[in-house]
Amino acid sequence: MNLFDNIWLITHVVRPVLDISILAFLIYQVYKILVQTRAVQLIRGTFLIGLLYLVAFIFKLQTLLWIMNGLATVIVIIVAIIFQPELRNIFSRIGRGEWLRMSHAAHPFQVDTVINAVEVLSSRKRGALIVFPRRVGIKNIMESGTKLNADLSSSLILTIFGHDTPLHDGAVIIQNGKIIAAGCFLPLSEQVDIRRSFGTRHRAALGVSEDTDAVTLVVSEETGALSLSYDANLYYDLSPGKISRILNALLNYQDETEEEWEEEEHILES
Repeated sequence: MNLFDNIWLITHVVRPVLDISILAFLIYQVYKILVQTRAVQLIRGTFLIGLLYLVAFIFKLQTLLWIMNGLATVIVIIVAIIFQPELRNIFSRIGRGEWLRMSHAAHPFQVDTVINAVEVLSSRKRGALIVFPRRVGIKNIMESGTKLNADLSSSLILTIFGHDTPLHDGAVIIQNGKIIAAGCFLPLSEQVDIRRSFGTRHRAALGVSEDTDAVTLVVSEETGALSLSYDANLYYDLSPGKISRILNALLNYQDETEEEWEEEEHILES
């Protein structure tokens, strides 16, 4: 194979294949991010508006075209305001390039230890807020509370939340088999369509999931219901067994695949 053949091969075969492969990889990764947030609604809305514009363009509906062209900038601003948490979540994920990183598995025993404690708290209707950081650091949140760096145990969790101690109103941060800090303050959710019945704990759990990729376990003080929040979504009133499976799937993963996310969604719907 001469030099001319090599140049032709690179220009007409290798380059297009590489171009398409990179584009397909990026589209797939963006899709994985989108399906983990409420941004799917944004995609559906954009598709419907685009379809309406296409119909108006094909059938020469001048009035509708004039209105849509005039409102184009306003619609973009409205969408940016309404879906601000989702857009911020998407761009923060892209910015930190999390699809290129290898994750660190959590200690497998920590889930059962936490579940044992929250079952007791739930039966007593004692509110609790437990945060599991993943890839994104939450040092500023840890520093807002009291540093413990203690070995994880059900009895310690019950001591913090089971009694009216100075730490029971805040959140506990658990990472690498340790209770890193307690009494931590979390950012409240900026979502406007959250249930009015949700208290501060649920809003805080949703808030930290909007800013980071942390997973938060909530015990309701009013009902004793157990909930999970991650990826800017809150899943309310789950059974201990279901929470255990989801936490293991989210915290003990190596490389998340689409099949694993589908399994997690199946767990939530079952």
